[in-house]
Amino acid sequence: MKVRTARSRISLEIMKPLTTLRKEGRFLCLMLTMLLAALITAAGPFTRCAFAAQNHKGSARSHVGRVHVGLDVLEAEKFAPLRGKHVGLITNHTGLDYQGRTTIELLAHAPGVQLVALFSPEHGIAGHADEKVASSQESSTGLPIYSLYGDTRRPTDEMLKGIDALVFDVQDAGVRFYTYTTTMGYSMEEAAKHGISFYVLDRPNPINGDIVEGPMLDADKTAFVAYFPVPVRYGLTIGELAELYNAEKHLNCDLHVVEMKNWHRNYFYESTGLRWIPPSPNLRTLKGAILYPGLEILQSAGVSVGRGTEAPFEEFGAPWIDGEEVAGELNTRNLPGVRFSNQPYVPVNGLYAGRRCGGVGIRVTDRAAVRSMTMGLEIAALLLKKYPDHFEVSKTITLLGNDATVEGLKAGTPVEQIVNGWSADLAAFDQVRRKYFLYK
Repeated sequence: MKVRTARSRISLEIMKPLTTLRKEGRFLCLMLTMLLAALITAAGPFTRCAFAAQNHKGSARSHVGRVHVGLDVLEAEKFAPLRGKHVGLITNHTGLDYQGRTTIELLAHAPGVQLVALFSPEHGIAGHADEKVASSQESSTGLPIYSLYGDTRRPTDEMLKGIDALVFDVQDAGVRFYTYTTTMGYSMEEAAKHGISFYVLDRPNPINGDIVEGPMLDADKTAFVAYFPVPVRYGLTIGELAELYNAEKHLNCDLHVVEMKNWHRNYFYESTGLRWIPPSPNLRTLKGAILYPGLEILQSAGVSVGRGTEAPFEEFGAPWIDGEEVAGELNTRNLPGVRFSNQPYVPVNGLYAGRRCGGVGIRVTDRAAVRSMTMGLEIAALLLKKYPDHFEVSKTITLLGNDATVEGLKAGTPVEQIVNGWSADLAAFDQVRRKYFLYK
């Protein structure tokens, strides 16, 4: 006890000067705080806003996370919704989780899940084919791959034997005439007929879920490139679109959407933190994905849209086009988010293969401002005016799918007036699509 008392006495002796230092330190800290406050006040509102902005920036950064696609979420749930089921998987090379593992691999090894068949959309399971695809066999699993872009474009009775759940995991383009959505619609119809549950593993709309543009599809124009009357750019994820198809087309499909996490409607693909996998051979870049809806309508009218070059959907041309003149005239239109330049090229395949095309390159300056359908119509109107003997405007109906729009182009109606004519239909569609929003 004496030893402890002695140490306590020594500690108290040492603490006396430390206590004095602490008091002086607190006084100095108080003075420094007052001085800093005075400096910030003197600096005015700009400095205070800068401090606040920096604070907010740090806070926002801490809340931003990588998007988890439907496949990632299904993995996190240990594939519980599919346990005990015999599964048919509709997928291609874009069916990957965040680690780069394929949906095929994951479902083949998922506990309690029996993967029994694979189905591929246009371009095949590997996404490379630019022609009809034959059915085949998957090498790692030995499972059959039934092509839905060959002799048939929908699953047949024979293909669906022994299946009690169809899973759809394909990255789409957010564009009405991109055929993966039709493959989904046809497959949902067949699933409903056969009493098969249908699961969509949701993925981002790469060109954002806010913007809606382009004409509505006329009701009599449905086709493989036009499954259901929606605008060209419909502003929904593929899971949301499946919900819309099921309800508005009265498919009565037992539909289940495995939702993403951390995706927001204003996200372009760059915002997701995910690696872009080109969903088809020519849709290689995110810039091309933004321009694709407006440019693709031109090809049927006799214009190369860059297929067979290093920059498909980032340029257009034809042997009969003067690229310098066309680029110059388009730039006078001051279309938001894009600029045009003279860019001749020679496609190695596709339309005008091996021929020198007078070409126009397109630079995206503001992806959120781009209205690709308005841009496409401005290009179409200009080419019709300058080259009426070459530009076959009537053939744009294949992808535009709207008689009034094509007739307006033929009549020389100003593009702004044509676009304004879509307003009532787009407003009505916007009210419908909001019923199927899964994300904010």
